[in-house]
Amino acid sequence: MKMTASTSRRVTVIGAGFGALSVVRELRQRDASIEITLIAPRAELHYLPGIIWIPSGLRTREQLVVPLDNFFRRMRVTHVAAEVTGLREGGRVVDVVANGAVSEVRNDALVIASGGRFIKKLPGIEHAITPCEGIASAERIRDRLKQMQGGTIACGFAGNPNEPSAVRGGPMFEFLFGIDEQLKREGRRDKFELVFFNPSMEPGNRLGPKAVRHLLDEMARRNIRTHLGHKLKSFDAEKIVTEGGTFAADLILFMPGMTGNLWFDQTDLARSPGGLLKADAQCRVEGANQVYVVGDSGSFPGPDWMPKQAHMADLQAAAAAANLLAGLRGEVGNANFKVELICIIDALDQGTLVWRTPDRNIILPSSRVFHWLKRGFERLYLRRYQ
Repeated sequence: MKMTASTSRRVTVIGAGFGALSVVRELRQRDASIEITLIAPRAELHYLPGIIWIPSGLRTREQLVVPLDNFFRRMRVTHVAAEVTGLREGGRVVDVVANGAVSEVRNDALVIASGGRFIKKLPGIEHAITPCEGIASAERIRDRLKQMQGGTIACGFAGNPNEPSAVRGGPMFEFLFGIDEQLKREGRRDKFELVFFNPSMEPGNRLGPKAVRHLLDEMARRNIRTHLGHKLKSFDAEKIVTEGGTFAADLILFMPGMTGNLWFDQTDLARSPGGLLKADAQCRVEGANQVYVVGDSGSFPGPDWMPKQAHMADLQAAAAAANLLAGLRGEVGNANFKVELICIIDALDQGTLVWRTPDRNIILPSSRVFHWLKRGFERLYLRRYQ
């Protein structure tokens, strides 16, 4: 039955990252009348792609944190400053807690864009810094580099064995190449050994075969040692232990695979083998009515190289918004999202462009132009929310 104009149409969005904010924009562009409530601990966007430039001083925390009050005002969004603890009534009720007080937010449609959670099960993982956990992690890397007089810096990542797409390896190449360039600029590269480690023999294979060859060639060119093809066993304060041997490391930067948020366990929503929310090609959570997921929270049908990146979340947000609004009208939404990987792997003064679709895989060699394009994109992207 179609909903009448007088029927309440309350949409709740969980999260304040790329996917969540894109959903808000897409919803408001399509419908000026719906009520939008966004649940997130803070009214801030943390622009995580820019944290690769924090160790070198090219970016600071203040440049990467965007207050969202003006954006919420323009979009007529009600912000609930709270943590989500679970769902009830098929997703129509979101349980939240703020400052110890428990409450609920009701909705007619729900979009979950609360990101993913890094799997931290490896023994000794507390000795490693996980860069994409946030700005504070990048600041720790910056401060450690300032303190170090020399030694071995190891950068690596791993995946979720039950979820091929739940990995974020691209930023680790950027930290690796960025630190190499930074140490050269500081005139102390000769005092450090850089090591890249990965359980695969083809790290970054989601970027495509050409990209893998380019990345490994770039490591060789920069005199970066590799330790590939060996499953990780544990970390120590001064070493990394793998099934293929142990090597010293004075600073460890490691990105684990990703899984779902802890509060997902307090719901009846369908889960993938890797712990993410199981979605269809229209971003609907399987088996749920008017519950959608975008970005890192979801497991979507498609190629195993489907990226976990802001661009992919934006594409999913457009499909989710269109289908959600169709559902509120009593219709069946059929909007799909395009699968596309596009990124610039930056190295402080130059970058490599990688583009991949189901039909194409293009890599354009390192150029200063791409570095400045990445910086220009950041400026334009953040302007949407300022």
